[in-house]
Amino acid sequence: MGATERGKTKLSINLDTQFPSEIINSDKIQVYKGLDIITNKVPESECRGISHHLIGIINNPDYDFTVDDFCKHVLNALDLIFENGHLPIIVGGSNTYLATLLEDLNMAFHSKYDYCFIWVDVSLTVLFQYLDKRVDKMVDARVVDEIQENFVPGANYSRGVRRAIRVPELGEYFLVEKEISDKAEKEKMLQHAIARTKENTCKLVEMQLLKIHKINYELGWGMTKIDSTEVFEAILKGVDYKNLYHEIIFKPSMEIVKRFLQETTRMWGKTPCQYDQQVTIYT
Repeated sequence: MGATERGKTKLSINLDTQFPSEIINSDKIQVYKGLDIITNKVPESECRGISHHLIGIINNPDYDFTVDDFCKHVLNALDLIFENGHLPIIVGGSNTYLATLLEDLNMAFHSKYDYCFIWVDVSLTVLFQYLDKRVDKMVDARVVDEIQENFVPGANYSRGVRRAIRVPELGEYFLVEKEISDKAEKEKMLQHAIARTKENTCKLVEMQLLKIHKINYELGWGMTKIDSTEVFEAILKGVDYKNLYHEIIFKPSMEIVKRFLQETTRMWGKTPCQYDQQVTIYT
């Protein structure tokens, strides 16, 4: 669990080095095919051969991928992962989707699975600085070109993949940029769109954090919070953060998973992927 850009995907991939696993995406935008930069999909070169589920499975950019769609896909993925003898790690993402998966009695999730939560957190002051730099890196990585290639005048930005943060902001720019001949004015408008993108990304993080607080403290999910602020401070300073990452994020997370698996094994008397009461890790 955790707000956007807090290193959840990286952690899930690294956990696979200790616990053979498969990853289920719970980001409602990454389920769509395309716009890989803007939706921040993990490149195949960084997946280390780990199977990822619910990424790029929807071809229609306007399709409304609902909470019910998400829950059905997750339950199917879980069955497949357990058949493979692996541990599922759900990486999210869209907190409303996860809340429905766990709280909706029609899903029968509570009666079938044991689970634990890892909440990756960063102080907002540090995270906002990091997000600004991430947007700049996306611009350097041709995110403007990516959105322009997929730009459709008059498209609905309240549904489908176009809901993704950064798409509506730059979409407004593309609506008018062809009518402007002055290069300086065009650049000024582009920078304004990028500034709005940064501002709205920070607002999104604040909303996500409020939801996480609600489902953890009001619904009592019992998340274990990993404060990775020091790691992000090191990244911002441009210094080597590998040792910090290992000690502050990876090692504690690995111990959480190990302890959880040991407890569930003692409870059921079998290895985690063999008993009827299955095990799921959220991060």
